[in-house]
Formats: sequence, structure tokens, C-alpha cells
Amino acid sequence: MDLKSGYPYWAIKNGLMHAFPQLQEDLRCDVAVIGAGITGALVADELASHGHEVVVLDQRDAAWGSTSASTALLQYEIDTHMFELAETYGEENAVLAYRSCADAIDMLADKASSLKKVAFSRMQSLYYASNKRHRKDLRREFELRERHGFEVTWLDANGVKDAYGFDAPCAILSTKAARVDPYQLAYGLLGRIERKGARIHDRSPVARILANARGVEVHTTQGAVVNAKYLVMAAGYESQRFLDQRVAQNRSSYAFVTDPIDAEILGELTRTMVWESARPYLYMRTTSDNRLLIGGDDDNVDIPAKRDALVDRKARKLAAKVTKLFPAVPVEPAFAWGGTFAETKDGLPWFGAHEQHGPRVLFAMAYGGNGITYSMLGGGLLRATIERRKHPLSKLFGFERMDIG
Repeated sequence: MDLKSGYPYWAIKNGLMHAFPQLQEDLRCDVAVIGAGITGALVADELASHGHEVVVLDQRDAAWGSTSASTALLQYEIDTHMFELAETYGEENAVLAYRSCADAIDMLADKASSLKKVAFSRMQSLYYASNKRHRKDLRREFELRERHGFEVTWLDANGVKDAYGFDAPCAILSTKAARVDPYQLAYGLLGRIERKGARIHDRSPVARILANARGVEVHTTQGAVVNAKYLVMAAGYESQRFLDQRVAQNRSSYAFVTDPIDAEILGELTRTMVWESARPYLYMRTTSDNRLLIGGDDDNVDIPAKRDALVDRKARKLAAKVTKLFPAVPVEPAFAWGGTFAETKDGLPWFGAHEQHGPRVLFAMAYGGNGITYSMLGGGLLRATIERRKHPLSKLFGFERMDIG
């Protein structure tokens, strides 16, 4: 798949950080991971850090797919409201999903602190009502989160105007959020586990997968074979082609980044990511060098050539929306891009085995707006599965949840 269009900021900022060798020999390991993006890196790091022998394969250079186009807003807030999840799966499961994502931010902070130069920093998250009709839902959402101990503040129209300088009927301010450079984080994790003995091989496309009750054979197009006890399919939005069942809808999302902006002009935006209640939603956050990263205007386009043609127009449209909110902030696009984006009906990911492939093939499909936090949680979930332990998220994040609601 052609996963991105235009000029993704992380790829331009960081360049090709490291070329891992192509796989040219047969290998044996505990777990083979297909995908060397941020999801594969987090899963592989979790497994390798707990004694599992890991081999990671990718058809591209590491992190060169969707990871390089990610906007990397780290939030516990899921695209689906907590109260909506509660209506489908019960309040206990809804709170579990949100609380787990909040925990994932702390876990990612620990990961980042053990690495160098991943541009991680804590932030706040402002979720504002796009129009008056959304006020009731936001209030309901706020009250449910507050009742379950989430650190949230309710802002009315005056509160939003006073603190952030733009007009909105109301907003929920959450104290827990963060930002990171996903490209650097992926390379940092992959480099660390390679130094500890894991094998990382990019530019090594997989041609065939053969699974049985005892293990999995992974055959590359170059003729090498990896024999593994388990396979983790962490190939991002391309993982769906390994399932006959449609579990997510591919779409396109767009983003751009500005030149650096003076911190005094940005004001509260330097430490607060902002997103809205409309769907698809506008969102924005700053980078470590005070650029404003703005994204949204998702559409149902899943044809690369059409997405390519839309990038500049989408960037101008997003810039106009932000200018309307913040007239004093210069939001001229410096680099703009688009990318494939997949979302599930309920906003939750898919982690675990699917009946089509049996118990030895595990999927890591961190789809939706919380891809990185989901991947952080998914690594632990998949490790528990491999170690034959129970995990509190296995049903809610696994294919079994089709039976929960």
C-alpha cells in the first residue's frame, strides 16, 4: 500500500535514521513481528525486554510507513465517548478502556525517559464543543469521567474564551496528555532491542505465512525463512489484507506543520493540545520547537493518487479553520501531508488471535485516534497471551468483544 502523500514532517525532520540489514538467512525465534513502525517497535520492545527472542521484519525502511505520517497526540481520550462505550459494552468496560489509555501515557513517559531525543513532553488536552448541539453530550461525558476519578475541568464559553482566546460553547480540559516524535521513538526502541540481541530486518518483504498448532513459518521474498513459535502481525493498515473479515474502514487523514512560532503568540497552545467534538474533527498540538501541527478533515478517499491531489487543498482548509479560531497565530503550512487512516466502528483496537489463523498468529491493529497509546497497551496484552496469562483487556481489545455487546 501507498500509505502517505506529500511531505510528512517526521521523515523530513529526522531523515533515514538507520538502515537495518535485509534478512538473508533462515532464523528461529520465539516471536516474529511483521512491521517495524511504532506499533511493531512497542510490541517488540515489550517482548524482548521480558526475555523473548524476537525477529522484526518490514518491507520498507523502519518507521517509513504510517509512523512517519503520524501526528502523535498521546491521549487517553478515545474517538468514541466513554458514555457511548458504556452503552455498548457496559460502564465497567468503558472506564477500563479510558483508564488503561491514561495509564499508557505514563508507561510511554517511562519508555521515553529511558531513550534519548524522542521529543516527549507532558501536555493538557482541551476537547471543545464545535457547536451548541454538542454541549449536552460533552456535559454527559464530563460528568461520567469526573465520577470515575479522571482529572477533568469543565469550561463554559467564558472559561474557554478567557483561557484560550477563542469562541466555543464549552470544553473539557484534561490534565493528562502528551506528545512525542513517533519516528524517533520507533527507531530508539528498535535500536535498543537490537543492541540487546533482537534481529531487526527492514526491506525484507514477507511473501508467505504458514501457521500450524506448533508455530509459524514466515517466508520472505528473498527466500529466507523465519521459524517462530508466535507471529505478531503489526503491519499497520496493511494488516487487514490478512483477514477475510472487514474489521476497520480505511480512510485518509491530512495534516500540516507550520514554521516555528513565538511561544508568546502560541500562549496556552504550547502546553495544550486542542480538538473538537465534530466528526471528522480538527486537532492541533505543538512540537518541541514550537511549530503548530494541525490535522483532520478526514475523508473516505482510499486511492493514493486522489489523496495526493488533495493534500494542498486540505492543508489550506485546515489552516483557514485554525485562523478563524486563533487570528493572531500564523498558520501557514510549511510541510503538508496525507496518509491512510483506519478506524473501527467503536473506536477500539484489535489485539490478539483471530479464528481465521489460529492461536499462533496474533494481530496488533492499533486503529483509531489512539494508535500509539493502544500499541503501548497492546504490547503487554500480547505478551500475556504468549505467556498464557490472563490480561484485563484481552476481551475488550480482542476479537472476542464482538460477543460482549
